[in-house]
Amino acid sequence: MSIPPANPLTPHPPAWLAEGAPHLWLPYTQMQTTPMALPVVKTDGARLTLADGRELVDGISSWWTAAHGYNHPHIRTAVTAQLEKMPHVMLGGLAHEPACRLATRLSEKLPGDLGHVFFSESGSVSVEIAMKIAVQYWINKGVRGRTRFVSFKGGYHGDTLATMSVCDPDEGMHTLFKGAIAEQFICELPTDAEKEAALDAFLAAHAHEVAAVVTEPLVQGAGGMRFHDAATLKVLRALCDKHDMLLILDEIFTGFGRTGSMFACEQAGIVPDIVTLSKALTGGTMALAATIARAPIFEAFLGDDAGRALMHGPTYTGNPLACAAANASLDLFEREPRLEQVAAISAQLSRELEPARDIPGVKDVRVKGAIGAIELERMGDLNLMKRRFVEEGVWIRPFGNIVYTTPPLVTGEEDLARLTSAMLKITAETTAA
Repeated sequence: MSIPPANPLTPHPPAWLAEGAPHLWLPYTQMQTTPMALPVVKTDGARLTLADGRELVDGISSWWTAAHGYNHPHIRTAVTAQLEKMPHVMLGGLAHEPACRLATRLSEKLPGDLGHVFFSESGSVSVEIAMKIAVQYWINKGVRGRTRFVSFKGGYHGDTLATMSVCDPDEGMHTLFKGAIAEQFICELPTDAEKEAALDAFLAAHAHEVAAVVTEPLVQGAGGMRFHDAATLKVLRALCDKHDMLLILDEIFTGFGRTGSMFACEQAGIVPDIVTLSKALTGGTMALAATIARAPIFEAFLGDDAGRALMHGPTYTGNPLACAAANASLDLFEREPRLEQVAAISAQLSRELEPARDIPGVKDVRVKGAIGAIELERMGDLNLMKRRFVEEGVWIRPFGNIVYTTPPLVTGEEDLARLTSAMLKITAETTAA
């Protein structure tokens, strides 16, 4: 049995980690060479507590989920109360109040007529469902052959088979699977007039086979924290209308305040045909995702023929515990000044990361809402960099050539300053090495 290499940051791991690590297969990890994971025993606010008592300021929000910080009492109370009444019941032929209430509230908060909510357990699956809906939409309308998708370079939409096909095939994590997944059309985002004209011509030539255009609005997250402006989204909406295509917006990362508005599409004033949500949907507490469609999309599945229905049903779809957490999270967005906090974080990130431009080897510095990124010309020793961040008392995980932070939206000035200070310090160390 392979045992992960010892971690100098935890020379004496607790027994549960020492015993369990050889059996635990971690995500995005080469298990033979990556040091043993750090043992976390408690979370609170913007802090992670390790088994030896050290506290780390969390700059990643557990992959962008912990919008309200960890262990918020309002969410904890809601989940506890739901656990005592009904932990789960299938949505096949049954319904429950938390799912009905959440579907209603999401429909009310999203723009336009995005009012038909299909729940699942993960962001990647929610995108798969959106793709499935898009293909069947055309079939139900009597149009055959529209089974392919247009997505964009730098994009990332998940690790399941269908979503891998709409991720960037060259710069993403899925090049190994070329030939095993469906081939889609990967284009350049229309960020200027020339690219807009090129995309317009491409869509015109392939309209007969394209079901939908898929993109992350304003920020391509896992593809490298690449930003584009609201005008680009308006162009995409206009082109989809022009060529009679559906527009799917993947708001799994950008939704729930991360970019400065409740949903990123609001900044462009557009309504997608389908939107996907997850990550911060439950405030970083439970696994839940949603695929939400406009009225005309939903209506294409109605009729006397049972074969027109959407034949999809995750076992834990609409789990009451997760829906209770999500409803509590929405309460917090309504009661507490999250978007104002995002604006304050954005201003502080802009101010405190700007000096990184003067560090040799830094290519760019970008801030959008509660997202701060330093792009390097090249990444050095990634494991060393991660270790140094922990030694500085923060939890930051660079990837590719990006050093970034997506802190909880409740992160205070002092903790945020610790994150930005560590980013500048470790970036300077790495590029000088």
